[in-house]
Amino acid sequence: MAMTDGTIVARSLGSRLFSTATTVVTVAVAVGLMLTLLSMRDSSRRAFERGAGSTQLLISRDASPLVSVLNGIFYANPPADDLTLAEYNTIASLPNEFAIPTQLGDSFRGLPVLATTAEFFSRFVPAFDPDTGASTPWVVAEGRVFDRPFEVVLGARAAKGTGLVVGDEISLYHGFPRSRRAAATDGGGDDPHVHDEYRYRVVGILEATGTPHDRALFTDLPSSWVLHAHDRRRDAAPIEERASLTTTVDDITDDDKRITGVLYRAPSRGGGLGGSSAFIFTVRDELQKRDPSLTIAEPSNEVRGLFEIVGDIDQILVAMSAVVMLSSAIGIMLALYNSMEQRRRQIAILRVLGFARGRVFGLVVTESAVIGAAGAVIGVGLALLGTNAVADVLKAELGLVIEPVFTPRWTMLVAMSSVAMSSVAGVVPALVAYRTPVAQHLKPLG
Repeated sequence: MAMTDGTIVARSLGSRLFSTATTVVTVAVAVGLMLTLLSMRDSSRRAFERGAGSTQLLISRDASPLVSVLNGIFYANPPADDLTLAEYNTIASLPNEFAIPTQLGDSFRGLPVLATTAEFFSRFVPAFDPDTGASTPWVVAEGRVFDRPFEVVLGARAAKGTGLVVGDEISLYHGFPRSRRAAATDGGGDDPHVHDEYRYRVVGILEATGTPHDRALFTDLPSSWVLHAHDRRRDAAPIEERASLTTTVDDITDDDKRITGVLYRAPSRGGGLGGSSAFIFTVRDELQKRDPSLTIAEPSNEVRGLFEIVGDIDQILVAMSAVVMLSSAIGIMLALYNSMEQRRRQIAILRVLGFARGRVFGLVVTESAVIGAAGAVIGVGLALLGTNAVADVLKAELGLVIEPVFTPRWTMLVAMSSVAMSSVAGVVPALVAYRTPVAQHLKPLG
């Protein structure tokens, strides 16, 4: 076989296979981590914004606008306080495209249960991209949406996770798992209270929307009010009467008719979901003027604000990835530098065979660049696996569908940076090879 620069580099790397492989893996991990962070940063932001749906305002009495959005849209916890029906009617009297009441507070097997009205399925769009205007409406995969008390509709992931089908009957649990654990730390019990006096029938299963709503169950407000009115009446009744106590819609008082949030969208001049609203700021100011205790959140703005906060963390993680990449370059330098002592005779022979100092220098730098290039290629593959793994976790935990996008510019920049840093790392061992004296290292071995 002809002795070319390529074969020399290949044989040199192959002779130190373990060292070469570990160094390549180090570079690959650094490249993969960097690309995963860069890809997920923008993709996750778009997914969270899309998950807010077509609502413009979320009105509640939660601790802050951000907490309101995390609870009311992403089902993090049941809201801490609620609104009366009279307060809801005041909100609904303002000009609107929709003003949908919602109530969170119950769960089933750890999944949130949202009590609302049928308008939630006919007017509210669960997935809406404010940048492109693309939207995903509700689609019923099986059965229908609820139209009478004690019926429940399952989100796509809720149906898959529980194994429930249309026609099954269930009882709901009071509270979310997180809220029960918080109560337990405050001295209360964390055993779930089951509303087993009332059975809900599954009447529908929804198609996946790629939003947190996919892991929720949906029912009507009057049924939810009956559950909590029954708890109130049972606690007030004598012990001997509690077992036979029944509660119907007629037993609900005005104080029982509570909601935890209102999904609001103002009329739009332009028409459609993408049209600009002439009323949104007026409505916000009017609501705050009427009741300063209300928490009024713009979900899209809160999501952007959240990502501005975590953006600093992103920068730290990207910086850490850069440090890992720099460390891998130093590893390449040390691996090649340490190999120079064993390779001085090889270098001297190459010089005798007519290889100029500059050519020997170039061979060592090429070895280093090849390690960086191999690491970059493998790193891109690791990034693909990593982003898909993160996307699967977010889909399972939050119901968010994230589509990782590798921007060609960033991918090429990270890959080329890896090769460039590896090449620079090869300069020091290449200088050692360049300065290797020929006569001293051609003496017979032994």
